[in-house]
Amino acid sequence: ALLALLALLAGCGSAPRDEFPPAAEPASSPPLTATPDGRLVPVGFKPEGAVADPRTGLVAVGLRSPDELALVNGTTGKVERRVPLDAAPRHLGIAGAGGPVLVPAEDADALLQVALPGGAVTRTRTGREPHDAAAAGERVFVADEFAHRLTVLEDGKPVTTIKTALQPGGVTPLDNGRQVAVVSVRERVVETFDVASGKRTGRAPAGVGPTHAVSNGDNYLFVTDTTGGALLVYHLRPELELIRRYPLPGSPYGIAIDNRRQRMYISQTALNQLTELIVGGRPSLVRRFATAQQPNTVAVDESSGRVFVTGKVDGVLQLLDPGRERAR
Repeated sequence: ALLALLALLAGCGSAPRDEFPPAAEPASSPPLTATPDGRLVPVGFKPEGAVADPRTGLVAVGLRSPDELALVNGTTGKVERRVPLDAAPRHLGIAGAGGPVLVPAEDADALLQVALPGGAVTRTRTGREPHDAAAAGERVFVADEFAHRLTVLEDGKPVTTIKTALQPGGVTPLDNGRQVAVVSVRERVVETFDVASGKRTGRAPAGVGPTHAVSNGDNYLFVTDTTGGALLVYHLRPELELIRRYPLPGSPYGIAIDNRRQRMYISQTALNQLTELIVGGRPSLVRRFATAQQPNTVAVDESSGRVFVTGKVDGVLQLLDPGRERAR
């Protein structure tokens, strides 16, 4: 059955939705058994979705009840501003250094762009339940999960849509901004598209239950296989291809990359753990950290190397300086 599923995933076209199991979700984290490393600061109810801006030093964190974006000082941990939102986000992106923050508002079928540091909000209509967003070149690509497409924006306005495989749940730029990669979490494939033309340039299987993706900005793409307990490594040239599966048990889910230091950080939600790896075609372990409970999201400030992890259960943001923490 598994071989048949993999053959189906590697095919050229999308299959009916009922041929695939539901998309993967993070594990429900157990109670803590170790003291979290670094420092915990309270931010609000059920934090999920975070992005760090290297120019302003702010960390944007999505919150619920009320639905808002907390803008946190990445140095002190103080909440500098709270920005009301149309709907709570699960994932956040950033258009570039200095912002704006890209906020897919799933329940509002809209992308909210939040200016930094002031918090002014611009709203753009998207497809059904936008789940993730990323900037590439002069465009912003929004993964409309239940419309099975990307909405493409220029200057804050929709200019086109791109059909994807079932339930696009993660999007990231690569090839120096000339392409975007999309992880379709229901169909369990990753696709690449040319930023300028919108044409598909590659397609490859994405494990048992993929969720999120990051890239080194150029030739390497990394996907968390949450159900399969692994990090999937792809190269883009000469063609999109899965080249390595790095075992990572414990429902790996949140992922962030520091290309300046060639480090990658992945949360393991079933273990309340964060793993630091060296970026490349053969990722290697650097160290592990104990996290807050339910570490669904990871962000990193490339200007300082500081890492931020959301603790959904206790409403906290964890601040980590990897080089200064003791190894586990």
